[in-house]
Amino acid sequence: MSEYQYYEFVAVDQPLTAGQQRELRALSTRARITPSSFVNDYQWGDLKGDPRDWMERYFDAFLYLTNWGTHRIALRLPLGSVDPDTVAVYCVGGSARSWATRTHVILDVSSEDEDGDEVYDGGGHLASIVPVRAELAAGDRRPLYLAWLLGVQNREVDDDDPEPPVPAGLGTLSGPQHAFAEFLRLDPDLLAVAAETSGPLKTKAPSAAALSRWVKALPEAEKDDILVRLLRGDDARVRSEALRRLRSPAAEQPTGGGRTVGDLLTAAENRWAQQRRLAREREAAERARREQAAAAAREQRLNALAGRQDQAWRQVAAMIETKRPKEYDAAVAILGDLKALAVRDGAIAVFNRRIRELRQQHARKPSLLDRLDRAGLG
Repeated sequence: MSEYQYYEFVAVDQPLTAGQQRELRALSTRARITPSSFVNDYQWGDLKGDPRDWMERYFDAFLYLTNWGTHRIALRLPLGSVDPDTVAVYCVGGSARSWATRTHVILDVSSEDEDGDEVYDGGGHLASIVPVRAELAAGDRRPLYLAWLLGVQNREVDDDDPEPPVPAGLGTLSGPQHAFAEFLRLDPDLLAVAAETSGPLKTKAPSAAALSRWVKALPEAEKDDILVRLLRGDDARVRSEALRRLRSPAAEQPTGGGRTVGDLLTAAENRWAQQRRLAREREAAERARREQAAAAAREQRLNALAGRQDQAWRQVAAMIETKRPKEYDAAVAILGDLKALAVRDGAIAVFNRRIRELRQQHARKPSLLDRLDRAGLG
């Protein structure tokens, strides 16, 4: 199998200038380049550029995947929309990294699957994950915790290390956060035990009255700045900043989990074992139900067959005379019921005599005899 690599970059806050597009085109003649994106896949070559450098210079989101199992996602946010030190708390090990430039904070998370050999039919993943960026800018720390949890899953954090602050709502991830976790192949059992100490989300969208009071209280210069930014198309960033400032501090404040990395891993393993046990119990119960249903159906057939065995034997003989495979199969099924009825009613000797006679009569029909043997009608 040839190598496959997929690169997708997106500019959200500001479109690429004509000059920036020319710079990118000089590095790739076949990439799909627009004012808001760069998309290319490779089966024999590789990207002639450094994704880290491109994130610092051009783009706000980046997704990379390969058919040998690498999944990588990076998000760039303006300084002021997130605290670099807060982001760094959750970026430990090799799976999650963060750094700050003069103007931005960048979160870079990657997942490796040793099995690899994945098959992809192009993009579509990044569009469902990009809204995580706005959630981070609005003060939602759940994506940061998911990045930290990936490091725990990959055994990149010491068992004795304490859990970082646990954000609310881990048990009710948003759609983009679900896509983020699934793309990074985060273990559902590990996420479930992590969510056990995560409180419910308390933050609600501000009311019109609250928004009105907040706007009236803003200094005139800040109002002018917001209006200019909105007219320049910076509405998403302005909205996220406003929502972050309007949020209740108590609703934003994560809680201390009080657990260690080892506690989480052990709880996840126990949950996995319990889920497997429950699954086996459900399978056994379903198998027993099917067996009981089959036994009841067979008993009903046997009751209907009782008293008309001779008629059934004649029906079998007529089916065999057709020499058609499907009729052979139907005849064998009837013979199976006749045998079960004989065992139930203590008449197995009579049945055995008649089946010997039938086999002798049709000794030159190997296909029929093979079916009888496989059905235990020897």
